[in-house]
Amino acid sequence: MTSDLPETTRLELGQSLHVALDAGASLLVMEGHVRIVSPPSWLGETVLSVQNSFGEGEAYAAGRGGWVEVTALAPARLRGVPQAAPVVPAANSRVARLWQLLGG
Repeated sequence: MTSDLPETTRLELGQSLHVALDAGASLLVMEGHVRIVSPPSWLGETVLSVQNSFGEGEAYAAGRGGWVEVTALAPARLRGVPQAAPVVPAANSRVARLWQLLGG
């Protein structure tokens, strides 16, 4: 998640914001209603951006990193949620030992 996004961001009706998100980060709509346009991607020779609407209590999860556009369809309040840290098995577990053997 970008460090320049404050803990909570307010948007007025019609106001837009561009935010850089890391893959796995999320934007939680705490109140209001927003439209979020995903970062552009290629499908063959065509550039696509997916847009969805999110209401209070819903979250947009970034499947990949990039810039997203957030537009308030009603006054809104958003919160950025960073990607959860990966779970690393304990060094003395059988899974960790197997992973170590497989990984080299």
